[in-house]
Amino acid sequence: MELAHSLLLNEEASSQLGEVQKAEFIFEWLRYLEKLLLATNRGDVREKQKTLVEQLLSLLNSSPGPPTRKLLAQNLAILYSVGDTFSVYETIDKCNDLIRSKDDSPSYLPTKLAAVVCLGSLYKKLGRILANGFTDTVGNILKAMKSAESQGRYEIMLSLQSILTGLGAAAAPCHRDVYKAARSCLTDRSMAVRCAAAKCLLELQNEAIFMWSTDLDSVATLCFKSFEGSNYDVRISVSKLLGTVLAKALIAKHPGPASRQSARRVSLEEVLELLGAGFLRGSSGFLRASGDMLKGSSSVSRDVRVGVTQAYVVFVSTLGGSWLEKNLAVFLSHILSLVSQSNPKATQTQIDAVCCRRCVSFILRATLGGLLGEKAQIAAAREICQAVWKLKRVMDAVLSDGNLETRLSSTDVAATQHMLVCALQELGNLIYSLGTTAAPLLQDSSTGLLDSVISVVLHPSISVRLAAAWCLHCIAVALPSYLTPLLDRCLERLSVLKSSPEAVTGFSFAVAALLGAVTHCPLGIPHGKGKIIMALAEDLLCSAAQNSRLSLQRTQAGWLLIAALMTLGPAVVSHHLARVLLLWKCVFPVSPKDLETEKSRGDSFTWQVTLEGRAGALCAIKSFISHCGDLLTEEVIQRLLPPLPRAVDLLTQLSSILKTYGSSLKTPSIVYRQRLYDLLILLPPETYKENVCAVLKELAAELTAPDIQAAAATCLLPALCHPDDLLIVSPLLQETDHRFIEEQLLLGNGIACGSLEYDPYSIYEKDVEGDSVPKPLPPALSVISSASKLFGVVCANVDEAQSVPILEQLLNSIKHTKGARQQTVQLHVVSAISNLLKYVAGSKQSLGPEVRRLVLTLVLGALESPNSLLRCAASEAWARLAQVVDDGAFTAGLAQVSFDKLKSARDVVTRTGHSLALGSLHRYLGGIGPQHLSSCIGVLHTLCQDSTSPDVQTWALHSLSLTIDSAGALYHVHVGSTLSLIVMLLLNVPPTHAQVHQSLGRCLNALITTLGPELQGNNTSVSALRTSCLLGCAVMQDHPGCLVQAQAISCLQQLHMFAPQHVNLSSLVSCLCEILLDNSVLVNLCSPYLLLRRAVLACLRQLVQREAAEVSEHAAMLARDGRDPAADANLREVGLEGALLALLDRETDESLCRDIRETLHHMLTSMAVEKLSLWLKLCKDVLAASADFTAVTCVDTMQEEEGDRGDDASVLTRGDDKPHPFSNPRWATRVFAADCVCRIINQCEDANSAHFDIALAQEMKKRDSRNDFLVLHLADLIRMAFMAATDHSDQLRLSGLDTLLVVIRRFADIAEPEFPGHVILEQYQANVGAALRPAFTSETPPDITAKACQVCSAWIASGVVSDLSDLRRVHQLLVSSLTKIQAGKEALSQLYSESASTMEILAVLRAWAEVYIIAVQRHKNPKQTLRTTINSEDSVKSGSPSAASLLDLVCTDLATLSRLWLAALQDFALLTLPAEFASQLPVEGGAFYTAETSRNAKPHYHSSWALILHAAALWLTSTGFADPDEGGANLSRPVTPTSMCQGSSSSGAAVKSPEDVYTDRFHLILGVSVEFLCSLRSDASLESITACLHALQALLDVPWPRSRIGSDQDLGIELLNVLHRVILTRESPAIQLASLEVVRQIICAAQEHVKEKRRSAEVDDGASEKETLPEFGEGKDTGGLVPGKSLVFATLELCVCILVRQLPELNPKLTGGPGAKASKPKALPEEGSRLVAAALLILAELPTVCSPEGSISILPTVLYLAIGVLRETAVRLPGGQISSTVTASLQALKTILTSPMAMAEKSHEAWTSLLQSALATVLDCWNPVDGAPQELDDVSLLTAITVFILSTSPEVTTVPCLQNRCIEKFKAALESKDTVVQMKTCQLLHSIFQYPKPAVSYPYIYSLASSIVEKLQEIDRRKPEDATELQLCQEGIKLLEALVSIAEEEHRSRLVACLLPILISFLLDENALGSATSVTRSLHDFALQNLMQIGPRYSSVFKKVMASSPALKARLEAAVKGNQESVRGDPPSKQAKNLARNSSIQLKTNFL
Repeated sequence: MELAHSLLLNEEASSQLGEVQKAEFIFEWLRYLEKLLLATNRGDVREKQKTLVEQLLSLLNSSPGPPTRKLLAQNLAILYSVGDTFSVYETIDKCNDLIRSKDDSPSYLPTKLAAVVCLGSLYKKLGRILANGFTDTVGNILKAMKSAESQGRYEIMLSLQSILTGLGAAAAPCHRDVYKAARSCLTDRSMAVRCAAAKCLLELQNEAIFMWSTDLDSVATLCFKSFEGSNYDVRISVSKLLGTVLAKALIAKHPGPASRQSARRVSLEEVLELLGAGFLRGSSGFLRASGDMLKGSSSVSRDVRVGVTQAYVVFVSTLGGSWLEKNLAVFLSHILSLVSQSNPKATQTQIDAVCCRRCVSFILRATLGGLLGEKAQIAAAREICQAVWKLKRVMDAVLSDGNLETRLSSTDVAATQHMLVCALQELGNLIYSLGTTAAPLLQDSSTGLLDSVISVVLHPSISVRLAAAWCLHCIAVALPSYLTPLLDRCLERLSVLKSSPEAVTGFSFAVAALLGAVTHCPLGIPHGKGKIIMALAEDLLCSAAQNSRLSLQRTQAGWLLIAALMTLGPAVVSHHLARVLLLWKCVFPVSPKDLETEKSRGDSFTWQVTLEGRAGALCAIKSFISHCGDLLTEEVIQRLLPPLPRAVDLLTQLSSILKTYGSSLKTPSIVYRQRLYDLLILLPPETYKENVCAVLKELAAELTAPDIQAAAATCLLPALCHPDDLLIVSPLLQETDHRFIEEQLLLGNGIACGSLEYDPYSIYEKDVEGDSVPKPLPPALSVISSASKLFGVVCANVDEAQSVPILEQLLNSIKHTKGARQQTVQLHVVSAISNLLKYVAGSKQSLGPEVRRLVLTLVLGALESPNSLLRCAASEAWARLAQVVDDGAFTAGLAQVSFDKLKSARDVVTRTGHSLALGSLHRYLGGIGPQHLSSCIGVLHTLCQDSTSPDVQTWALHSLSLTIDSAGALYHVHVGSTLSLIVMLLLNVPPTHAQVHQSLGRCLNALITTLGPELQGNNTSVSALRTSCLLGCAVMQDHPGCLVQAQAISCLQQLHMFAPQHVNLSSLVSCLCEILLDNSVLVNLCSPYLLLRRAVLACLRQLVQREAAEVSEHAAMLARDGRDPAADANLREVGLEGALLALLDRETDESLCRDIRETLHHMLTSMAVEKLSLWLKLCKDVLAASADFTAVTCVDTMQEEEGDRGDDASVLTRGDDKPHPFSNPRWATRVFAADCVCRIINQCEDANSAHFDIALAQEMKKRDSRNDFLVLHLADLIRMAFMAATDHSDQLRLSGLDTLLVVIRRFADIAEPEFPGHVILEQYQANVGAALRPAFTSETPPDITAKACQVCSAWIASGVVSDLSDLRRVHQLLVSSLTKIQAGKEALSQLYSESASTMEILAVLRAWAEVYIIAVQRHKNPKQTLRTTINSEDSVKSGSPSAASLLDLVCTDLATLSRLWLAALQDFALLTLPAEFASQLPVEGGAFYTAETSRNAKPHYHSSWALILHAAALWLTSTGFADPDEGGANLSRPVTPTSMCQGSSSSGAAVKSPEDVYTDRFHLILGVSVEFLCSLRSDASLESITACLHALQALLDVPWPRSRIGSDQDLGIELLNVLHRVILTRESPAIQLASLEVVRQIICAAQEHVKEKRRSAEVDDGASEKETLPEFGEGKDTGGLVPGKSLVFATLELCVCILVRQLPELNPKLTGGPGAKASKPKALPEEGSRLVAAALLILAELPTVCSPEGSISILPTVLYLAIGVLRETAVRLPGGQISSTVTASLQALKTILTSPMAMAEKSHEAWTSLLQSALATVLDCWNPVDGAPQELDDVSLLTAITVFILSTSPEVTTVPCLQNRCIEKFKAALESKDTVVQMKTCQLLHSIFQYPKPAVSYPYIYSLASSIVEKLQEIDRRKPEDATELQLCQEGIKLLEALVSIAEEEHRSRLVACLLPILISFLLDENALGSATSVTRSLHDFALQNLMQIGPRYSSVFKKVMASSPALKARLEAAVKGNQESVRGDPPSKQAKNLARNSSIQLKTNFL
């Protein structure tokens, strides 16, 4: 193929190829040439132009295929436009000659067609250059058309379209001729020709004025004619033509004065009249219509009506949304009049009426719902409401007519009904889509919307009553706050108007519809409503018999209410179940005998009522089973079953009852049968096993009944076919935007499409398709559907002996019927058989051989049925049969049958049926063995090439694609042949056979999947395959059919997945964008194919997952090079992201919207940080486009009151007035934008830290203006959150509050660089307050208030606002909500369910808890305001009072809050009890939940208990368990079932003592915590665990609870075990630290307890009997600790767990014995060090909890761990610092060594020896291991030795062997090469030398003093060089001074004499002082200062030394003199002195 890439065709290479390869080669060359011509230099092109033209024309003569000729033509046109145009007329003449040629042979046809295409292409590209001779060309083409066949006519029409495009107005002379030709083609028998003609005329009307002026009527009539017998494509094209022409007629400005007389303006009324005529009368003229009227037949075929419906939509869409707003009233009244009484024709039969109503609904939905923004939709709803009132008045006038006769016979009732139904459905849909933004509409009393809807609930027509009920349902779903009031209103009307039949049915429909809405409203309805409805239903059923005029209605209403009630779920139904089951039992006779007597008694009316009642009962039970599965216990099933046999008996008797009482019972009996079948489908077959045979017989009779009218193939079969197969059977079955109206064409003229009045019971079911009304089919059809489903279940569950006769009966009934009836019966039987096979396969059963045979015969017959759907279902059943039998030989037999048939048969039916059967076999069995695969492929390949029948090709190719899919790797051998076949067909099949191309696309897709990643390979065979695949995709991309393009896109998507580097991303993206953006110009005129749009988005979604930035870049380039500025303005301005957002706003298809959202999410994730401004601007535009500025003004006024904050208002008002791409986005889009803002913030969190640091961001922005950071957009973020939070839409308010919460949490700590001590969020407090305030009004739904409380508490807790008066604003909101909830669960709004008020109460309590916790924290450490970034003093000043004052703010309400918190905790405790304690729960529920809604309340408690627990614990701590208001504040709270939370005030029963109250509270807090921590679920949040641990810490902070824990050892152990588990299961260091803190407190409690016991024992026993004192503490007098019973043991386990996790080397098991091999010491991270330190400190306290003996048993462990940590973490740090873990271990050692147990007489001896061993272990740390010296830090180890020396009794360390080793270590350290070590050693020795006991200190002084003096003298000789040596000197001097002060009087003088020379030697004279370094100067100052102190103190010695050494004296005097002079000159550097003084570690404070 590389050879094809040249400017001239490589004829040599192409001539050597085979036919298929040659076609591929040429196509590839043409593709390449097209790109090359545009890129090549003009001169080069001109050079070779002549040769090129010759090559192209010779190709023209060689019969090119359709795609090739199209490319060829394009290349010719480009060549002439780029090169010279000299020879263009020659080329045109050549083409004309080819067209004139008389050769009519099929082989010559492609050349003729190619010539036609070339002419079109040339004229289109070169336009007016060719204007001279175009009339001849057009004439020639039109002449050729007369004899052309359909392909020719198709190409000629498209060519004429191109010519018209190119020439524009210059083509005027030919307009009439073209018009005439196109007219005839518009009614051509080929559908493709009709589409092409419509395109041609659409082009023509741009210039041909006559089309939309003088000939307008005839154009309209022509279009109506074209709709007759049309397919979907034709309807799309022609409706586009008609709509556009009519729109043009309406708005066009007529040119020139001359033509004004002839062309008058057309008015809107006339245009609508024209369309209306088509809708009502179709394409017939007046005369024909009148003739038909006489006959009384309906003349308008459905396809005309559907076509006109689409034309209406195109017409309005072309004129646009703003036009529609202006002309709404006229348009609405016209559309509704289509179904009014003035046009009885449209609605003369119910079937017609239903179809017309559907069309009208579609028009209204597509225009009002699709084109109008939210404000305009509200206006439209008002208009509809006015229309409803008008129609209501008409109705009232008729009904108030006194004469009964005229009243009932009046046709007016029927006349207004359809208009009302359409109006009400659209009103419901509008409000549903508006959601809560429709609130103002409903509050507006002048419109009276609710009144109008409720008033028509009483309409005489049942359809209107149902439509009104459905409208109420939509209102309730959209505005949940109206649900309860509407329900109440309807229930009240129902009980008042019980005597009116209309009211009973109407209001029962309304109540049922409203109950159906409850599942869509998460906030629910009050629980008590269920009781009222149940009572009312019972009352209706019981009173039904009292008045025969009402029996039917009351019976129906009663059961309908019960059935609807079931949708509320088990929680509600369980209370009424017993009564429902009783009613169910009573509705059927008790025994067969009673049924017999019934039969003989009643009349036709009583039977009607009875059947209605029983059908209703069956429906109610079905509803119960499907909605309350949890209640179906064994017992309930046993109570359900007894009436079933009677129900089946009645089923068998129905036919005889019908004979007896006449046909009036026909419909009730059908409904009864359907209800029974539906119920039986849901029940397990064994429940009715006695009646199975009877049921089966009835079903067989049902399926073959003689009175079946219409074949409902399209209702029954699609569900039984595979969705992919349906596309080849009938394009109508595919999903399209017009599915709603296209459905009726599927059903055939005799059958109605679904409508609500066919089954009122469907009104409460969950609607399947979003907002559309439920569309149940007529009972006659749905009963067949239910029967065939049930047949599958029943037939599989009877014995073969019973099923065989039934199947034979079915087979015979097919044989014995003829014609259409035979097809109907066959259809029913096949659907039953398919259901049987589906059921058997699903339940893994098997079929007997006889059954198999019969099923096979039945299916084989259907495989050859003329009905394509039936063949499709049969092939599916064929494969399922093989799957069920699951036997290779059987499957092979089936395949052989198909092979034989396909080889012999020549008719289309057999070939299509059996080819699909083969494909299905492969699909279900994953291939049928390799030996069959080849023959199967051979047969299918042959069928694919049958060009005489496109149908056979389509089915065979589809089957081939299934085979490829299932064969997998086995197919590799056949890939080459199949691929070349596919490419050959793609290059040769005419474009008019789009279905063949679609199937080819599917095959190509399957092949690409089979090849998979191999496509990346580089060898020649793979690259040839890949080129073929890409070539196939290119052919399909150029195909005019949208569905073929969709296939191309999904093939490219697959290719991109497997071989991304070979797919040209830029051309793919531009192709996708062109389809989408075609879309964004006009709403419904976009690519009208839903499947194409889905394919585009699925592909985009995949592309942006990998390469979002590239995709976005390509789209932007496309916009820059865009040809049509109007279309791409959108893309240019807002990028692909914005275009997708705009599309999301308009698109209604759910899966498409999901794809758009996902695509945007992927783009946001990968690009939001780089393109921050773009994304934020998009979100801002979407949110601001519809922001309601009333909200903004309230902020402005508020800010003016504050005075200095007025400037913020500018943030919230729009400055720019230019129009932007998002006009009036819907609320759902705005919610999406608000969510995107949160996502953007999260994305920035993982990116640069500058996003959250304003100083850094500003600096980086200065450096490079392209830098962009989130913090710089804070004003926008706040503004967006504000706009969203104050919107009309509740969902948007929630999203806005969420955004605000995220913004507060992320930005609270960011300091404001310009105002130190403040944060940047502070300036927005007015906005935050204003955003929150609306959420606390009384009518706000609880979920919004709950979210707002969370934001309030986050705002207060964030510490942004420190000024109390500013805080009060937000605090006041919380106070108001607190007063609202104080009344408890009873007083809150009755609009929603009780669990909603629980949610609100808990949210308020949680918010207060959060604020209180923060207030207490700030009160405890006021220095730490939350802003760690600020250290300026003024903030500390302002900080501490504000923190205290926040606590004061909360304290005013604490008395109330504390009780509510405790009550909530008790509720939570009750709700978390296991199920077995259910009987002990309070009957009426808890403080804040009711018993019935406890299940729904649990999640709310789960989300808020933790903070409440923490707050309650803090409050109890603050009162020290002494409640100040115990009996004080009597709250207006109801008495809750607990007396605990009320203290002693509210419970009238036995008053509890304070001790009992404390105990209860203590156990409540402890119990809740332990229960939670014990059974931590994996999804438990870290916040909850942390809060729980903090609560325990707070609880144990005060003495009383500690004493409880201390005295109850089991409780302590239990807690420790729980904490141990938390530490094991949670890795978070914060949680582990918090747990350790609680452990520390438990040990502290135990210590206190032991101390207290010892103290009291001493007091009791007196000092005399000291030796008999009992031992307190663990281990008693034996020293044994029992695991599980010992607190100390549990603590040890826990601490060891922590230590070993951080330092695995401590575990002897891991290291193979203690100290076996040395590991390098390691520094732990910050968190690990803190954990280790905490654990060590706990360990150190353990000995004091033990008895002396006990302490002996744990001491070795504790010491081992402490020294182990020291050894493992003694890392050398710079400057001789000690690591934090070593510090902790030294601290722990100090605590252990100074423990009283070391001195206790019973343990003293053992402790001493253990401590000596410990010291020896420390000394051993220096020993080399395996000959290598250890790398431990000497300073740390020496410090440890020092701790031992100073903290233990002398007998531990004065043992000679130990003491000598210690001295050696110090000596070695003093001789160390490291000055720092020497200096630290001096510091340590300093403290040892000063030790008071000589036995300890003297040996050290003797051994080490001399070496220190030597050290000093040595330093003096070489003068100190740096700060550490300076420090060493200073420390040495201090040490000598210390020795002087310790020494006895007689030795002191010698020491001073030794010290003085050293000091003086450090002095400098005045000459040296000037040039001294800072180090020597500091040393000089230090020495001088010390001399000044020593001189006076030891004056005699001083004088003696001075006298004896004149040199010293002279030096001293010189130094003093020099010093005085330098003091005069400049003050000595204080810093050096300070540095010297501070840098020594003050060990004394630390450990010594």
